[in-house]
Amino acid sequence: MALSDADVQKQIKHMMAFIEQEANEKAEEIDAKAEEEFNIEKGRLVQQQRLKIMEYYEKKEKQVELQKKIQSSFMLNQARLKVLRVREEHVRSVLDGARAKLANAASQPEQYSDLLVVLIVQALFQLMETNVLIRTRAQDVSLVSGILGRAKDQYKGLMHRDVNITIDPEQNLPADSCGGVELLAAKGRIKISNTLESRLEMVAEQLVPEVRSALFGRNPNRKFTD
Repeated sequence: MALSDADVQKQIKHMMAFIEQEANEKAEEIDAKAEEEFNIEKGRLVQQQRLKIMEYYEKKEKQVELQKKIQSSFMLNQARLKVLRVREEHVRSVLDGARAKLANAASQPEQYSDLLVVLIVQALFQLMETNVLIRTRAQDVSLVSGILGRAKDQYKGLMHRDVNITIDPEQNLPADSCGGVELLAAKGRIKISNTLESRLEMVAEQLVPEVRSALFGRNPNRKFTD
């Protein structure tokens, strides 16, 4: 049975409507899939950037923390050094006070003479030489000349040997020194300094830890005190 033109037109419209509907559905499906993929990619990029930002600020935070530790350590070290400097200055002032008192030792001739005898005999023990040259301050030459006999007698009594002591005619100890003596032997190759300053320095090396402890208390962080 042949279709009329109206039926053909109707079927064509029907097919066109079907194709259009199918195309619309397909377009909607593509749009939905594209939207989904867009959202996924957007989420991935956002998460990626978020992680980068977090890493950046974590790194910055660590840098700031490290800088704070370095600064804190620096300030602590500076404070410790300042305390040490103040302590050393205080100890040095104590030693300077002792040195100032030593400068007045010669103002008591009897005590100073006895001290010089002890210093000379000690130096003779260290030298153990037969011929010795002695140096002293110019203002002490006559005093030393008068006590050499006592010093030689003490030395001989203890060591059972004679010693010849000559006052150096060419060189003296500095006039502004605190006093004491220097003994030389073997043409000056051996020298024993028994000046009051040198004895103070020697005693100071031994006593400075004790002076620090007396002034500031014992440092609990120090295992040894020498």
